[in-house]
Amino acid sequence: MSFKKGKLLPFASVSQPCRPPSLQLRILLIDLTYTAEKEFLYATPPGMNQMNTVEVNSRMRVVISVLLPVLLGNWFPSIVCRADDIKPADLVVQDGRIVTADRAFRVVEAMAIRAGRIVRVGSNHDVCKLIGPKTRVVELRGRMVLPGLIDSHVHAGNASRYEAAHEIPPMETIADVLAYIRKRTLVVPKGEWITLRQVFITRLKEQRYPTRVELDSVAPHHPVAFRTGPDGSVNSLALQENGIDKAFAANHPEHIVVDPDTREPTGVIRRAGSVLKTRANSTHKELTTEDRDNRLVELLQDYNRWGLTGVIDRNCNMSNQAQYERLLHDKRLTLRVRLSRGLSPNGDLETIHKRVAAIADDPLFVKPHPRLAIIGVKVFEDGGMLTGSAYFQQPWGTSQIYGITDPHYRGMQYISEKRLEDLVRACAQHGLAFTAHCQGDAAVDALVGVYEKINKDIPIHRTHSTITHASFMSKQAITVAAKIGIGVDLQPAWLYLDSRTLLAQFGNRRLQNFIPLKSLFDAGVTAGGGSDHMQKIGSLRSVNPYNPFLGMWVTVTRNARWHDAPIHADQALSREHMIRFYTINNAWLMRSESQVGSLEVGKRADFIVIDRDLLICPAEQIRTTKVLATWLDGKLIFSNGVNP
Repeated sequence: MSFKKGKLLPFASVSQPCRPPSLQLRILLIDLTYTAEKEFLYATPPGMNQMNTVEVNSRMRVVISVLLPVLLGNWFPSIVCRADDIKPADLVVQDGRIVTADRAFRVVEAMAIRAGRIVRVGSNHDVCKLIGPKTRVVELRGRMVLPGLIDSHVHAGNASRYEAAHEIPPMETIADVLAYIRKRTLVVPKGEWITLRQVFITRLKEQRYPTRVELDSVAPHHPVAFRTGPDGSVNSLALQENGIDKAFAANHPEHIVVDPDTREPTGVIRRAGSVLKTRANSTHKELTTEDRDNRLVELLQDYNRWGLTGVIDRNCNMSNQAQYERLLHDKRLTLRVRLSRGLSPNGDLETIHKRVAAIADDPLFVKPHPRLAIIGVKVFEDGGMLTGSAYFQQPWGTSQIYGITDPHYRGMQYISEKRLEDLVRACAQHGLAFTAHCQGDAAVDALVGVYEKINKDIPIHRTHSTITHASFMSKQAITVAAKIGIGVDLQPAWLYLDSRTLLAQFGNRRLQNFIPLKSLFDAGVTAGGGSDHMQKIGSLRSVNPYNPFLGMWVTVTRNARWHDAPIHADQALSREHMIRFYTINNAWLMRSESQVGSLEVGKRADFIVIDRDLLICPAEQIRTTKVLATWLDGKLIFSNGVNP
């Protein structure tokens, strides 16, 4: 980046005309609104339940946004204008293409920041008036600036620990899987287990599990387990240790896949957790608290490297939360983290209600910190696409890939609609944002129906409740979602990685409803982009890559790996919507749209500088975008050292 000290400019005189008071007051109004939000929404007075405070908060926003500008505009216009015009900025970025992502989607030349907040956006001529002797000036030289990007769905704590013991290479073929296992036999002592998890067979070119014979060929002296979701495959020693033979297979056909001729186990096991036990080997590395925290910091810094200034950690547990709190305390939390706490949906209802109440009473929900806060809870309503268990309106169809033999099989629904309604209502009454993992259209329909029902009593949009994934979503569900104001948390990289398998399973027509981005935007649904990052550090090598520019590229091209044509190109986004998808829309999902997500006066100065113009560059260049610098609260937290 290019920096310089600002020159001393003449202060504005009292006689100079003021700009409109509304512009000058925006930073004050946002601060006051934010304060009111914390005081009235999160500090519940005696005798007032949480939902009442939500109502009060809404009314306070009206009072502050309508009455206060009138009062201050009439009483103190010259004072406010003089203060803003005279006081220099801490930081000015100028001579660039700054995408504000505001309602008008303005692109301006310059921006001024003071005390971590944006105080002016506009032309170079206008903003340079706030350059003082101590102002840091960044010369953009025509480079593009975006609001800090946000990922609506990560599992950062678990992902950062995944390769603690050793590096796990990318695997695209059965040969890659076997090569990895063969390499592990040189490290793991004979007789000890070798396990490999979450290498989805739907993302392997062969689209199948390695067989018992194949695993035996590379690991004859080690029990081996290859697991993807609930299913997996094992070698002969693993079968022997678990007592799985021909007789066992005959008694457990729902679990053990057999050769149709010999009736011997092939090594493939369905819902393996019920019949397969493994052991940790001696190479397993137990991480200290310091090790865990350092690895998480490394991951968060890589998020920054790729322009991320905010994430939502979905299904966060107490241990993960405590880890974030330690980083916050030690000033090592380099982005904004919002927590969607995991909630077990089944079991004793009274216990669940107490858990919901405890989450609502957590200080990180009651008085959220700008860097760390709880927004709500997450549950799992159905299974997954990659494991053949998403819950659909129409049958899956029989499948060799997924091991589906029942032509009427529609997937797995984990929560009854009655229980789902109770959970959503409990969260809404406490002001918590509810979300559920919903992959199939039947699961989405069930959740949308519950939201619609509860919305009659409690305005659901005030909670910023969402649908997580919504990979298949009907037109009717989209219409209702728009009407009642719920959001959607989508993973566009799945279209790139998994469409080949889904096309083979469902056909092109059924994929009309697969990640229906344009339909969501056209209907007015607040849809945000996430990765579901689960494993590994590395924006592209991770399981579910978290590189946001890959996601952006997918939204405008709808191109899929190992497939020649776009997947329903009519559902592609415009460049403007592509950017909103990872900025202001995700800020709404974070319940932070008044503070971040766009570059407007009064908001926190989270922004990035990139190496190309995403509004006009060829579509193929979007995915290779590089971040030159990342700023959080007006502070530089990443720079690649390249002058723009």
